[in-house]
Formats: sequence, structure tokens, C-alpha cells
Amino acid sequence: MKRHRKAPGDAPTIFDVAKMSGVSIKTVSRVINKEPNVRQGTRQKVMQAVTKLNYQPNAAARGLSGKRSFVIGLVYENPNEFSYLGQVLSSALSACEQQGYSLLLKPLALPSATLAEDVKRFALQARVDGMLLLPPVCDLKEATATLESLQLPLVAISPKSPQPSSVSVHCEEQAACYQLTEHVIQQGHKRIGFIKGPPDHGASAMRYAGYKAALQAHGLPLDSSLVKPGQFDFASGQKATAKLLDLTPPPTAIVASNDDMAAGTYFEAQQRGLKIPDDLSVTGYDDTPLASHIWPPLTTVKQPIDTMAKEAVQSLLAMVSGEPLSQASMTFGCKLVIRHSVARPA
Repeated sequence: MKRHRKAPGDAPTIFDVAKMSGVSIKTVSRVINKEPNVRQGTRQKVMQAVTKLNYQPNAAARGLSGKRSFVIGLVYENPNEFSYLGQVLSSALSACEQQGYSLLLKPLALPSATLAEDVKRFALQARVDGMLLLPPVCDLKEATATLESLQLPLVAISPKSPQPSSVSVHCEEQAACYQLTEHVIQQGHKRIGFIKGPPDHGASAMRYAGYKAALQAHGLPLDSSLVKPGQFDFASGQKATAKLLDLTPPPTAIVASNDDMAAGTYFEAQQRGLKIPDDLSVTGYDDTPLASHIWPPLTTVKQPIDTMAKEAVQSLLAMVSGEPLSQASMTFGCKLVIRHSVARPA
């Protein structure tokens, strides 16, 4: 068959690499796919040609010629708000692309009676090499057990509690919320409301534990009426704040378990004619872009989301390649970001 001549400026192809290195196309494919039984000298010649031509292998073509698909799957709950999720996806996507992988997303509506089947179907149809799981999916046994039965490499991001047999990345949620609550206490607040996250998220329990520990350390009682449920979204933050502000006396400060719920607190407070932080101090968690865009800017906690997502991808790709991991569980510290939403009580 006659092959079309490559026009000037076209991207280099595998044929160009084979011609420059003096080997067959099949050999080039084996080198790119890191298959064994290729002489070191041949491997070096091919990689030199790849570098000189700035050849970018096509992930789909590599998947057809080798055992890998060069696709990583990421399964997450389909939430109402995408601020935190957007940061995780952006960082994970960047890390995958740097290694020549594609990132395929699978949103889920939870709770689901067909979770195990949905996860299995996604993994098999997409031919993923490995899977990243976000909370609360990474805490659901039916999802993790299904992937383990398929012998797929799996890394959990921020699970409730790291399992000895699993690989995970997470941050010090409890310590961070302790520090955040302590900052509010140090401003002189004694009646501090708390808005919890959804019970199926591991972060919810850890942040609440940090709040309780800070109260206890500073000799303040834990008043259950000051603790309200939330769902990590704006609407639940507003609803919880309304209940807190209806108390007699109301809290002088509210610690929300994430920035979206803190935004709901802002809205409800301003609906009642309250000024932040003069009449009510407010804090959030996650340091999403929202935190610095609302007025006054929100005091919150910054997670190293970019680092965590990239480490999760690196660990997963190492598992896919059969490389040993230096550690199965990685813990990262968080940073208190002090802005203008907390002041001394009136």
C-alpha cells in the first residue's frame, strides 16, 4: 500500500522514529510500551530518536499494541458543588498527562443499589490500568472489593481511615480543624457553632473531632445544640446557620466544615442584617477559590490538594508498572489561612 507523504510541520509519527533509529515499527512500539527483551543499545537508539523528533506517542495506539490502555479512571460522587472536586480533577489530570496517560471520569449518584455493578462496568468497558477513588466512594466496601476482585491497582484519596492493605493519600484533617477552632477561641469566642459535613464522608468525622478537641483543650463545654448537620453544599450551610442563629443566645462564631457551607452562613447572616465579622465570625475549610472571592475574605484551611492528587497518580502509575512503593499511606499537613472573617465578639 502506498503511504502518504508527511507534510511539513506535521507531528512526527512512529514511522519517523523507526526510520531514524533503524529498527522496525514493532520494536519502537515495544520500547515505548516498556516491554522486556529489548536490547539496551536498541532501547537507547529508539529513545534518542524519540527525544530528537519530540515524538509524542498516541495513548490509544499504545493501548492497542500493548497490554496497557494508558488510561486511568477516577470515580467520585456527583455532588452539587464542584469547587473542591475541580481542584482535585485538575491536578490529577495534569499529573496523568505528564506521564502520557489519559484520565477518564466516572461520576456516581449515591447512595446506589447498583454501585458494585456500575464500578465494574466502568472499569471493564474503559479498560483502565488503575483507579483513583475519592470520598465517599473510597470508603464504600462494595466499590473497593469489586476493583480488588478485578486485580486493578487502586489508590484512595482522603479515605476515612487508611487500611493496611490499601494505598492512600490524606491530610491531617483533625489537627487542621483543631487549629482552626483554636484560632476562633483565641479571639475570645466561647459560644461557637459547628456545621458538620455528610456522615458518609471521612473528613466530616475528623473535622468534627478537631472541633471537639479544641473546645475540651480550652475548657469549653460541648453543647450539642450548637452542632448542626450539613451536606458540604451552600443550601445546607444556610439551613444549618438559620437554626444556629435562632438559638437563645445564638453563637458568636460558626465553624463550617467546608467553604461552600460557610458561604451559606454568609448569606443567612446577611439576610438577617448581621455583619461579618462584627456581629458573627465565620470560618470554612478547603480554601477553594470561593474563600478569597466572597466579602469579607474567609478564614479557612488550605489542603495541599495539588500535591495529594499528584502523589496519588504517581503511586498508582508505579503500581501499574509493578514498581515497589516507598510507603503505602501518605499524610500531608494543612495550613491555616487567616483572612478577615473572624474578629473578637461584639
